[in-house]
Amino acid sequence: MRKIKILWTDDEVEALKPHIFFLRDKGYEIDTCSNGNDTIDLVKQTAYDLIFLDENMPGLSGIETLRLIREVRPDIPVVMITKSEEEDIMEAAIGSAIEYYLIKPVKPNQVLLAIKKILDQKRLVTEKTTTDYRLEFSRIGNMISSASTPADWAELYRKIVFWENELEKSTDPGLTEILKMQENEANNSFCRFVIKNYLSWFSPGQKGAPLLSPSLFTSKIFPHLTKDQPLFFILIDNMRFDQWKVISSELSGIYRIIEEDIYYSILPTATQFSRNAIFSGLMPLQIANMMPGYWINDDEEEGKNEFEEELFRNQLARKKLNFKWSYHKISSGQEGKKVNDKIRQMLDNDINILVFNFVDILSHARTEIGLIRDLASDERAYRSLIRSWFVHSSLFELLNVLASHPVKIIFSTDHGTIRVQNPVKIIGDRKTSANLRYKMGRNLNYNAGEVFEVREPSSAQLPKSNITSRYIFAVNKDFLVYQNNFNYYAGYYRDTFQHGGISMQEMLLPVALLEPVNK
Repeated sequence: MRKIKILWTDDEVEALKPHIFFLRDKGYEIDTCSNGNDTIDLVKQTAYDLIFLDENMPGLSGIETLRLIREVRPDIPVVMITKSEEEDIMEAAIGSAIEYYLIKPVKPNQVLLAIKKILDQKRLVTEKTTTDYRLEFSRIGNMISSASTPADWAELYRKIVFWENELEKSTDPGLTEILKMQENEANNSFCRFVIKNYLSWFSPGQKGAPLLSPSLFTSKIFPHLTKDQPLFFILIDNMRFDQWKVISSELSGIYRIIEEDIYYSILPTATQFSRNAIFSGLMPLQIANMMPGYWINDDEEEGKNEFEEELFRNQLARKKLNFKWSYHKISSGQEGKKVNDKIRQMLDNDINILVFNFVDILSHARTEIGLIRDLASDERAYRSLIRSWFVHSSLFELLNVLASHPVKIIFSTDHGTIRVQNPVKIIGDRKTSANLRYKMGRNLNYNAGEVFEVREPSSAQLPKSNITSRYIFAVNKDFLVYQNNFNYYAGYYRDTFQHGGISMQEMLLPVALLEPVNK
C-alpha cells in the first residue's frame, strides 16, 4: 500500500526534526524544503498528498508560494503555518483556499490532527456516522412503533431527514438502504395514522389536531408582524422538509434560524387546495361557499391558483388587520430580477409575500424530460439540484441584500412531494381529476383497502363538483393509474415525484423564522 507523501516547507526546517521523526514513525513519507522556489519544483516533480507551508519565509512568502502551488496542483491540500496571529494574514490564507491553519509553535499532535482531518476525514466521518446511526437505528424503530400524535410524527420525520443528510457524508451505501427501509416503514405507519385521525381534526372542539394550512398565517406569520421591521414571507411551492434543510444550510452565516417548526398540509396535498387554504385562511369548502368566484373545480379548465392575492386580502379584511403589503409570484429568473429591483419599495411594507414556483416547475420537468430525470435520479440528487438552483437564484440575491437590513424572513411551502413506485389500478370517467396521487369524481371504482377514501367530501372540508362525488388519496409511494393502457402509464410515471396524497414528505412541511446575523 502506497504511503502518504507530505512536503513540509519552512526556512527553519532543521528545527522541525522532532516533528518529522514523529510523523515518519506514524508511517508518513516526509520531504522537506526551505524556500518557495524549491517547493514549486518539488510539486512539479512529485505527487504529494499534502503540503505544510510556512507563511513567513525569505524570498517567496508563503502566500505567494501558495498561489504558485495552486497553478501547478490546484487540488493539493495545503496547511499554512505562521508565527503571526494577525487577522489580515489569516484572511489572506483562508481566501487562498487553504485546508487548515496552524500557529507556531505547533505540537506534533496538532500536526497529526491536521493530517487526519484533511486526508482521513471521509473515512473517519463514515466510521463515526456508521456507529452513530447504528445506535439510533433502534431508537428510530421505537419512535415509529410508538408515534401517536401529530407532534410525534413531526419529531420522527425530523430525525429521518437528519439522518438522510448525515448519511450523505458516508461512503457506506448499505446504511442509506437501511434508512430507506426505516423511512418506508415510518411512512406506512404515518399513512395509517392519518387515515385514522384526519377527519376528526375538523370536528368542533378537537384538541389533538396539528397546525394545518389554513392556520399558517394566523399562527406563524401574523404574530411576527410589526410596524418597524418588514417581514418577507417566502413560499417555495412543492418544497419538502429535507429540501428546506439544504437551502437553510446555504444561509448559514448570513441568517440565523430563530424558530423552525413543522406544520401539516391539508388533503389533497396539491397547490389548488393547500396554497389557496394558506392565503385565504379557510378550508377549500369554505372558499367555495363564501367566495365561489375564487374557487375553480378540478374538472374546470381555468387556472386553479389565480386568486391568491384576492384571497389574502379577504383574510386580512375578515380579521380586521391593517397592514401595508405586497404579493409577488415568481416563475422565472427574469421575474425574480424584476422583483429584486423593487427592494427599496418592499422595505416600506409591513409584509411582502413572494411565491417561488421553481421546485414545482422542476418536479414537472423531471417527469417529462429524460435529461432532468437523470440529473435528479433520486432524492439526494434532487436535493443537490435544488441547492444549485437556490445559490444561483434571484431569491438568494434578494436574501443577501436583505441581510443588511433589519428584516424578518419566514420560509415555508404549501405541500411536498414523494417519489412514487407502486401503481394502483382505478377506474374513473372523463370528469375525474387527473392528479396521480388523488382523484375526485362520481364514478370511481377502486380497491378501498389500497386508498384513503372520503365518501362525503364535506367531512374533510372539501368541495365537490357533483352531488355523488368522492375523493380518494394514494398512500406512501403508490400512484393511481387508469386501467386503460395500465402498463405504459405505470412505467412512465414510476420513479417520478408526485404530490396530492398522504406521506410524510407531502404533509409534514417546514415553517421557519430567520433574522440576519448582523441585525
